[in-house]
Order: sequence, then C-alpha cells, then structure tokens
Amino acid sequence: MAASAGPLPQLMKAQFLDAFNTPYALRSVPLPELSSPHDILIKVDAASYCHTDAVLAAGQMLPNPPSFPHIGCHEFAGTIVGLPPNSSPSSSPSFRIGDRVGVPGRSFHPCGTCFECASGPTPEEPDADPPGYSVYCPRSHNNGLSGPGGFREYAVVDSRQVAPIPEGMSAVNTAALMCAGVTVYAALKRCGLKPGQRVGVMGCGGGLGHLGLQFAVNMGLKVVGVDNADAPLQLARSIAEGARIVDARAEKAADVVTQLGQEDGKQDRGDMGLDAVIVLPESQAAFDYGVALLRNHGKCIVVSFPEKGFHLSARDVVFRDISIVGSLVGSNKTLREMLQFAAEHNVKANIKTFPLSRLNDLVTEYHRGRGGKLAIDMALPDGP
Repeated sequence: MAASAGPLPQLMKAQFLDAFNTPYALRSVPLPELSSPHDILIKVDAASYCHTDAVLAAGQMLPNPPSFPHIGCHEFAGTIVGLPPNSSPSSSPSFRIGDRVGVPGRSFHPCGTCFECASGPTPEEPDADPPGYSVYCPRSHNNGLSGPGGFREYAVVDSRQVAPIPEGMSAVNTAALMCAGVTVYAALKRCGLKPGQRVGVMGCGGGLGHLGLQFAVNMGLKVVGVDNADAPLQLARSIAEGARIVDARAEKAADVVTQLGQEDGKQDRGDMGLDAVIVLPESQAAFDYGVALLRNHGKCIVVSFPEKGFHLSARDVVFRDISIVGSLVGSNKTLREMLQFAAEHNVKANIKTFPLSRLNDLVTEYHRGRGGKLAIDMALPDGP
C-alpha cells in the first residue's frame, strides 16, 4: 500500500454470521488487503442495519445466498486510511487519506464489459453510471451481500461506488442513507412527479419510509404516508410536517381517496387519489392498499421483494392503466445527489445506535418493529 494514515493495526474486530438463523460472532481477523487499483481502505465509523440484512440472515436471499462465514452490512460509512500503490485520479478519483465517505452495497468490482457496464446514461436513464461501471453489473460483488460488508473495523471498498460525506453530516446518519436513503430517493425519482403532485409512502414509519417522507415533502410533493403499527405511525407523525399520515387499521383506502378528491375538487373516481405510490412493506395488504389509493394512470413503485411476490389485479392494470415499476437502488450519481439533498434539507434518519460488540442486541431490537433505523457506531464503547 503506497499511502496510509500512519501505522495500521494487524488485526481488527469483525462480526461474523456463521450460518443462517444464528447469532453473530465477534472475532479478531487480519485487516483486508487491496486487490484492485480502484480499491481504498477505510476505517469504518458507522454501519447501519437494513431489512435485507435480516432477510439474508434468515436464508431468504435466494438464489444467491452468501458463503460462510459472512460479514454483513451493505450501508456504512468511514474514513479513508489507505490508497492503492500508484493511485491516480482515474483509479481513486479525488480521494485522499482522511476523506470521509459513505459506502453502499452495490457494486464492488464490476466487470466493466457487460451490457450493464457498457451502456452508460441514456435518455430513458439519464442518471445511470458512466460506461465501465454499473451498480447493476451481474458479475460484480456487493458489500455485505455476496461479499464482506461493514460490520467490521476496517473495510476495502471500490472507490467508484462511494460518495463523499457532506460537511457537517455524521457518519451514523450517512450510513443509514447508503441503502435506505438512496433506495427511497431513487424510487421517488422513478415516480416522475412534479411539485404539487401527490405521492404515497406505504410503510411510512419504517427505515426507508420515514426517510421517504422527508425527501418527498422537501421535493414539494403532497405526501400521504401509510402504516399500521403504533410506533412507526408515531415516528412518521413526528418527523414529517406537512405530510398526511394514515393509520391503515382505522381508515379504508377508498375513504382516503374520497377525501383527497374533495380537497382537489374532483368529481370522478378515476381522477381522485395519488399520482404515484411507493410500496415498501413485504405485505400483500400494503400493496393492495397502495394501488387502491392511485388515481387512473397512476404509478406503483415496488421496492420490497417478498419471497412469494405480489399478486396484482389485471383489472387495475388494464382498466385503470396502473403502471407497476420496480426500483432497486440508485447509481453513484444518484447517491451523491441524494447525500447533497439530505444535507441541504436536513433529512435525517431516526437512529438508535449500538457498539459493534452488541450487534446481536441490535438485531433483537430490529425484530421489535419500532420503526426508524438501527446502526453500529464504532465510537461507542463496549458494554451492556
């Protein structure tokens, strides 16, 4: 390694998943080594927990399960402590020792030659990555999914996939934005809406949902958030001034549509409701509720991927011209745009933090379903 931030330790602590449906195990292992001119070594400052981490740990990331032992976390942030030998602006563009960066899961070491990597931006996808790199590369690895992630003290990441952290933004908040933030931000962009149009966020009190509410309100959209549990609803109401928060247990979708129609002065059912809705929960009921909120010609953006999929109504697609669109993550350009937007508009995740040694306590807290985000803060001392 040609450049480093002084002497580095020989060993680091990392949390390993040794099998599906088992607790994480904390062990000491050697620091990872750089293997590509695009690699950089970071000291991990914060690592956020995502729903996909739970899906992976339960053995549901099929047909591409990880190899064990596995280090999870695909949304983290850190400080650059090592650059590759003979690094240049083309290999590690604009990065120096000491820079703080946010790290998403996709895409680590893309092939650079497949149709995804070669395509680049198009009129239909103006925010796509430039030729030679793509977050959709089928041959790439993904931090925390097919490869090791951020639940460790040091990590090697691909300099093409990271984003500089804006001044004043914490590592913990950045980590929470590296999957949840960019995913829901990209989904909102896929809605193709203009300020003043209506968007719905299903699962509005969850990790992605409460960020989506903040992004959407600051984009100038009229926002309807929907959830069905007390703690997530309370969180949504506390952070999304200007959004209408709906308890799906107490209000039917048809009644919400009628009320929106009255507010907008609409007479026909087909002209009432939302212009787009983003479905975040892995629930058929949430999907159905979201589609029922749409006006004719509305767009349903699907982010979640339940194991058994979703059933959709052909009548909605045919007679109401409802579009069903999938959305996974955003490009590096979108990632950087999202971070700047979050910094400018003070978009923050509601986060509860734990030290690295208490990752299993974090997982227990996650399964309580209280909404918001959970993250490892490497600055926290070990303890109960």
